Amino acid sequence: MASGWIILDKPSGMTSRGAGARVARMFGARTFGHIGTLDPMASGVLPIALGAATKMIPFVEDVRCADKEYLFSMQFGTETDTLDITGHETRRTDIIPNRDAVIGVLGNFIGDIDQVPPLYSAVHVDGRRAYDLARKGARPDIPARRVHIDALELVDIDGLNWTLRMRCARGTYVRSVARDIAHLCGTVATVSMIRRIQAVGFDIKNTVQLDFLENLVNNGGAPGEILGAVDFGLGDIPVLNLDGKAAGLYKNGGFIATSGANGLRRVYSGGDFIGIGMVDGGVLRPKRTI
Repeated sequence: MASGWIILDKPSGMTSRGAGARVARMFGARTFGHIGTLDPMASGVLPIALGAATKMIPFVEDVRCADKEYLFSMQFGTETDTLDITGHETRRTDIIPNRDAVIGVLGNFIGDIDQVPPLYSAVHVDGRRAYDLARKGARPDIPARRVHIDALELVDIDGLNWTLRMRCARGTYVRSVARDIAHLCGTVATVSMIRRIQAVGFDIKNTVQLDFLENLVNNGGAPGEILGAVDFGLGDIPVLNLDGKAAGLYKNGGFIATSGANGLRRVYSGGDFIGIGMVDGGVLRPKRTI
């Protein structure tokens, strides 16, 4: 079974899970996971783990930069139930702000802010996903959550589309930012495009297109050549090499006496990656084994 990483440029029009499943089928992987979820209408960076690499997802998230960067476009004058153009219109106005008004409110979003997630989102309300409740006609009261935005700037105005760039921490909703920008300008808006250009340190220029992968497979190519290793993305964790006997003990859950500072280790044996361990008080304890 294939194991490793694909940093996908997810196309618009499919769920993150659907994109992961298609990649997994191409590689014959029975299990897969991904870091961060993109809305179906959104495109961009989606790190996908296959097989044994799924065990590494928590460590990649922890040791790499957790920030995400987006380009998104918004159209003033209408608002939908989903806060994007895939939804049903709920409000309309003729008020279109000028450039200075929009730029003038962006500073309100920098730093730690309270944000109400969209009605159609994966947040839990009374033990159920908000989008499941919304699809059944309910309008649950979604409490605000603390999120962090490092940067937010207007980069282009093209007809009806106002495009902005945002760098933010995990859990920030682009659609909510667009809604709140419009409300501060005394109007409403709907998101027409979302593109994630960076996630957990992976950049859009290093992604692979789904169509490219499928064409490679359909034409008898070897997609495994572009599959990142199971330990891909863990380069910030120090390495610890074990000999055969110690490696066998480690893979069976045993503790190994070692030296060095406390903290995580990438554990190898004979050049093969065998897991992530934690050194604590001169003892290596397994956290994940491969």
